[in-house]
Amino acid sequence: MALEKKPLKEILSKNIVTKEGRRLGTVKDITFEIKTGELIHLILTAPTAYALSLGLEKSKENDILIPYSAIIAIGDFVVVSEEDMS
Repeated sequence: MALEKKPLKEILSKNIVTKEGRRLGTVKDITFEIKTGELIHLILTAPTAYALSLGLEKSKENDILIPYSAIIAIGDFVVVSEEDMS
């Protein structure tokens, strides 16, 4: 599913929620492949206890990473599919 293009500044600081409505935290930054520009992860800040319990991948700085492929929609919130985060 292709997402509408949005500038990074519109995504930073948005709340990340699952499609079931569980809050995970907020978008701190993104990671991407330098050569291709492919988006890889959203970096989570202020993770909730629920986000911490999911055992998601972490960065070298111990930030939680949400796979970009898990994003369903970006609007007032970034909505992700919990099934696609593992």
